[in-house]
Amino acid sequence: MDFNLPPALVAYLAELDKFIETEIKPMEAEDDNIRFFDHRREWARTDWENGGLPAHEWEALLGRVRRKADAAGHLRFGLPKEFGGKDGSNLWMAVIREHLAAKGLGLHCDLQNEHAIVANNPFVLMLRDFGTAAQQAEFTQGMLNETHRIAFGLTEPNHGSDATHMETRAMPESRNGVAGWRIDGEKMWTTGMHVATHCLTFVRTAGKDGDATGISAFLVPSATPGVKIEEYLWTFNMPTDHPRVSFTDVWVPEDALFGPPGGGLALAQHFVHENRIRQAASSLGAASFCIEESVKYARVRKPFGEALARNQGIQFPLVELATQVEMLRLLIRKTAWEMDQMAKPEVERRLSDKVSMCNYWANRLVCEAADRAMQVHGGIGYSRHKPFEHIYRHHRRYRITEGAEEIQMRKVAAYLFGYMGPRRKEFEKL
Repeated sequence: MDFNLPPALVAYLAELDKFIETEIKPMEAEDDNIRFFDHRREWARTDWENGGLPAHEWEALLGRVRRKADAAGHLRFGLPKEFGGKDGSNLWMAVIREHLAAKGLGLHCDLQNEHAIVANNPFVLMLRDFGTAAQQAEFTQGMLNETHRIAFGLTEPNHGSDATHMETRAMPESRNGVAGWRIDGEKMWTTGMHVATHCLTFVRTAGKDGDATGISAFLVPSATPGVKIEEYLWTFNMPTDHPRVSFTDVWVPEDALFGPPGGGLALAQHFVHENRIRQAASSLGAASFCIEESVKYARVRKPFGEALARNQGIQFPLVELATQVEMLRLLIRKTAWEMDQMAKPEVERRLSDKVSMCNYWANRLVCEAADRAMQVHGGIGYSRHKPFEHIYRHHRRYRITEGAEEIQMRKVAAYLFGYMGPRRKEFEKL
């Protein structure tokens, strides 16, 4: 065993740090951009008079950062070289995402928007693995250049984790002599639809409710007649770009079908493990930030003339959190390294439980760390002059999205008790 990070990775972290200091920090300092990160952040980021959407200035600033990071060769790091990336492995991406999040809020990494100078862009790989030649020609460079943006329409008002019971339907229908499909239904939490050029819409095309097969995916242009944003759902963490979208008599040609007919759920699962391990690493980094800030504050804060840090009531909760951070870091890096040793289907069969362990525990841990940081900092910790309330409000959603923690714990249980995974044969005779 060798728990040392590869020297090349350590060198790359230093390169990222230099890029942040010389290129990104000056952007934070100009034009009062710090308003997007100090106590004014929620007010500055939100267009309250426009449905609570992200303010144009905020999104434009993030776009500038992405272009700068892309020009420097960082943004596409995790993508294959054929797409201008550097074939970043799961281990490298996990370490990098933790490293960036541990720095706290900033233009280098703002997880409320899934924004980072080293990006995660799963749609590009979905196009490579499932798209037709025509779809790849239209969308791949378009997504990398941000002329094409794809929203994800899976969840519905009446169906979240139970995706196989979705009510949105597509029926074969020809119009003007052209074969195609008519789509009717509703989707919830269709993040990014306000700027999306297309919505990857999951619908039932065959079978009955509950069937894992018979669900197909279509690339529906956002401007298609019948596609309507009904409302933007205001959340615990603002601004919001999570609308409820209706599809009424929406018609698309046959070439809008994305992936195999009836095999849409395979698309939805295609990048789940990479997403979960990287998101777990980001939550770990944010938790570490909260703990470190609390330790520093407790050393300098002197109520009644003595450092707050001398009180065991302050020490012990932070000790427990720091212990969990150390243990979780090892599990995340080990799991990410193991993912790099096998193909995607094998990850599902052998490692899915470990990925879920990392993800649900990291999401819970960061919420506990942010809450404890507020407590240690007292009144100022509860205020928006410290970042902890923002970290808590953002990361609390991950205990629901990316697979609710109960769903992920159910996966772990299925592996543990041999209902699926490597232990299945062990329990077959019982």
